[in-house]
Amino acid sequence: MNSTSRSTSRTAVRGRAGTAAVLAVLAVAAAAGCKAQVTGSAPAAPSAPPRATATDDGKSAARPPSPSPARSTPAAAASSPRATASPTPEPDPQSTTLMASGSESGQVRELQARLRQIGHFDRSPTGYYGSVTVAAVQSFQGKRGLSRTGRTDTLTWRKLLGMTHEPTAAELNPPTTRQVADPDKRCMTGRVLCISKNSRTLSWMIDGRVVSSMDVRFGSQYTPTREGTFSVYWKSRHHVSTIYHTAMPYAMFFSGGQAVHYSADFAARGYDGASHGCVNVRDEGKIASLFAQVKNGDKVVVYG
Repeated sequence: MNSTSRSTSRTAVRGRAGTAAVLAVLAVAAAAGCKAQVTGSAPAAPSAPPRATATDDGKSAARPPSPSPARSTPAAAASSPRATASPTPEPDPQSTTLMASGSESGQVRELQARLRQIGHFDRSPTGYYGSVTVAAVQSFQGKRGLSRTGRTDTLTWRKLLGMTHEPTAAELNPPTTRQVADPDKRCMTGRVLCISKNSRTLSWMIDGRVVSSMDVRFGSQYTPTREGTFSVYWKSRHHVSTIYHTAMPYAMFFSGGQAVHYSADFAARGYDGASHGCVNVRDEGKIASLFAQVKNGDKVVVYG
């Protein structure tokens, strides 16, 4: 090979090597994600605008606020002095609730006693504002043209005070759960256990005067308590039934195997149960006192 050929060959090799080096540089730049720029030129605009992010005042940070009025957001309204809410008006004193469902106090007891005076509450005051009291207040409100809320507000309370008298001690704490019935005429003379099935009460009376009263319950429809006029013929302090083998403390027999006596079951279950014909008393202290006063031969009147 002559000198001219060798020179031409070396030039071609150097050319191929230079081209390869340039291609290698471009390959590295492409792999790094870069884009070649001309020195001094401005950066290319991004393909998409950046997403706006919310700041504390609820406005976009991507662009300045528009000079045109914009709809205020809740956050913006809260930060503006002119957006301050107007003060809440004071409630009408006439609608102020004094007592409502769940209340428990002496005032609730007075409420119940006053409602009972005018026939809207049919049991003894308890001092607890439950569903029965709610219904009684609604009944009173409806009759007086008031909103039937069942809550005792100032207006309801004032109406009730104007129609009733201050309850007595006996009205606030009556001896029986239900109102004692008017005594039968057979109870008006002598010493009598006056027992009403309607009111479910027993009144111990002497010469027409009520000495004490107590809650009682009676036999079921299958073992009814007999009605009529009887006499106490036997007293048994620690009696146990020979038929049912149950305790009958303070038993005062008046008709066969039927007697007035204390019932622990009545004390525990109330009127959910019934006797086998006897007159059950739920208050042991009251019947203990009654047992000490009643004598054989005292009259017993059971009426419907």
